[in-house]
Amino acid sequence: MAIIDLKFDHVSKRYKVRAERDESAASGNPILRKLQSLARRSQDFWALRDVTFEVERSEALGIIGHNGAGKSTILKLLSNITTPTSGEIAINGRLSALIEVGSGFHPELTGRENVYLSGSILGMRRREITEKLDQIVEFAGIKQFIDVPVKRYSSGMYVRLGFSIAAHLDPDVLLLDEVLAVGDAAFQAKCLQRITDLKHGGKTIVFVSHDLGAVERLCDRVLLMQRGEVVASGPAREVIAEYQRLAGSFTASQPPPVQAGINTRRVEIRSVTFRDSLGQDAPAFKTGGPLSVAVEYFAHERVEDAVFEVFFYAGDDELHCQLTTESAERRIDVEPGGGVVEFSCPELGLQPGIYHVDATVVQREPLEGIEWQYHCAMMRVDPGRIVRGNFYMPHEWAIKKEPVAGDAAPEGALGQIVSKI
Repeated sequence: MAIIDLKFDHVSKRYKVRAERDESAASGNPILRKLQSLARRSQDFWALRDVTFEVERSEALGIIGHNGAGKSTILKLLSNITTPTSGEIAINGRLSALIEVGSGFHPELTGRENVYLSGSILGMRRREITEKLDQIVEFAGIKQFIDVPVKRYSSGMYVRLGFSIAAHLDPDVLLLDEVLAVGDAAFQAKCLQRITDLKHGGKTIVFVSHDLGAVERLCDRVLLMQRGEVVASGPAREVIAEYQRLAGSFTASQPPPVQAGINTRRVEIRSVTFRDSLGQDAPAFKTGGPLSVAVEYFAHERVEDAVFEVFFYAGDDELHCQLTTESAERRIDVEPGGGVVEFSCPELGLQPGIYHVDATVVQREPLEGIEWQYHCAMMRVDPGRIVRGNFYMPHEWAIKKEPVAGDAAPEGALGQIVSKI
């Protein structure tokens, strides 16, 4: 009979959210502001609704879904950061959470001192830390800087040491939240291998990530969360395919309330489609590979000097890049009826991950917001070209050599060899 290390039994989590107050009505009267604050009614927000699942010993469970789906709430409940409103949670064995890499570091302490500090915070005994110190430092690749204050570390050194400490814990159940989004591609591969080794060593793992490729490689089973509920559960490949089917399709939306007033809807965006080099719809693309984006629209009236834009946001809602038709040399005058704007990217610069997409239409002169489809589609980027940093920059390189004395010189003063990356 299988041993259950972790169990959620009809767990729900409710938060109280107070309605926004009218700042203008009481802007100059502190007593009135206080009375309004007391009078405001709170509303119920259910971060989780009746969630039930079990994780067997040495099983790796992945949890995926859009931002706000309830993934982080599950981790907070498991970490005892918060408690459930209803239902029961059972954990069998020692649990450790790797949620924010390097969160326990003190900037004035050295790397070595922070290993002991952070390790203690994560539940390791001093003798255990001492025994594993060499392994932790070797894994992080910062041996020559271990006695330097971490405030002098680069961001890469900082997160590598933080992950290395947590990766050398000896828990029965390990919670991971986006921990593979650290360091460069080579270190990310090293992290994934370490987690795989822990899994093969009998550790039970719960892995929350927007990196569907990593989830598929690491996890035996996956839960798909949506609006606080489990909408799919099963083998990793099948659930990830269902997530991409649901999220990859165009979903008409409204912009956030703060921006809702700018939409005139004189032009409506009907779809946003991602295509490969053959013009076929594709579930995923690769860093450095080709991509085209087709934005289908319908204009209810003529719009002069219109600009179409597509924005790409990472899982933390950080804007990474945009595609735009804005140009000083050309302008678009949209006529009533349907049409398609096609963007072509010979080499995709985005690094691996899941990206949510906004699509907008604005008028340049006079400036007016016309249409905004907020997080209306999703695109997955898989590893392609292995590069460091947050963005792949297409480039060429050349070696220029001076001719050797006595040799016939080529045309020009220098010969060169050109290559493209």
